[in-house]
Amino acid sequence: MSLIHPDFDQSHVMRQADAEVIGQAPTTVRLLADSSTTGGALSTQRVTLSEGASGASPHRHGNSAELFYLLDGTAQLLSGDRIVTAGRGDLVVVPPNLPHAFAAAPGERADILIVITPGVERFEYFRHLERIAYGKVPPESLLDVQELYDTYFLQSEAWTAART
Repeated sequence: MSLIHPDFDQSHVMRQADAEVIGQAPTTVRLLADSSTTGGALSTQRVTLSEGASGASPHRHGNSAELFYLLDGTAQLLSGDRIVTAGRGDLVVVPPNLPHAFAAAPGERADILIVITPGVERFEYFRHLERIAYGKVPPESLLDVQELYDTYFLQSEAWTAART
């Protein structure tokens, strides 16, 4: 059993009013804590999705687990080859290397707290996604930073079938 020994000695407090917000409806991301503020323990963000909106396409993390806690609404999540529907108060934890994705369920909205542990510097990843959304960099640019953000994109027939 390995333990993470976070290297920080002060509490991190992020007020909602102070959180950086990336994007706009249908997908909004509030950046809450990055790995550097938690000594590597975790990184976390809150993702709000409008009705049926996509959150993240299929991917995996080689070194981190990802936790999804549904604050409100209903989400569809890919977990391996399985599609999980999660509602308010539900928790889904995806282990390292397992393909996963998430979106608001069709006709539903979703408000999700996402935690990755051990932490990976993710804030710049979400800023990169925003630059893609605004056409400032091409989508293929994500392929160049997969290792940096421990996010490896892949195809999933199960996800494609569930989302079409």
